[in-house]
Amino acid sequence: MTLRELGELPVGTEAAVERVEGPRALRRRLLEMGLLPGTVVRIVRRAPMGDPLELRLRGFSLSLRRRDANAIRVRAAAATSAEPVGAEATAEPAPKARAAERTSLPA
Repeated sequence: MTLRELGELPVGTEAAVERVEGPRALRRRLLEMGLLPGTVVRIVRRAPMGDPLELRLRGFSLSLRRRDANAIRVRAAAATSAEPVGAEATAEPAPKARAAERTSLPA
């Protein structure tokens, strides 16, 4: 499968980052935000006019301008051997369980 621009993928698609292109400052900023090669990214939603995009990766949500997202070349996750990285690899506790943890008193 060929590489595609992240900003052009439909909502709900998962893909693995292959490389980050563009000006040096943009590449550095995207890499610092966790968009490293091999990272699995899911397109969560788009704003009504298509910009910005909400992404889910490494256990957090990230919003990017479409122009910036198009500097990221990805391969469909099903066609790669990349595994989810970081917090994505572990199951998150249910919201009720987290609320109970915050309200429990020490013994």
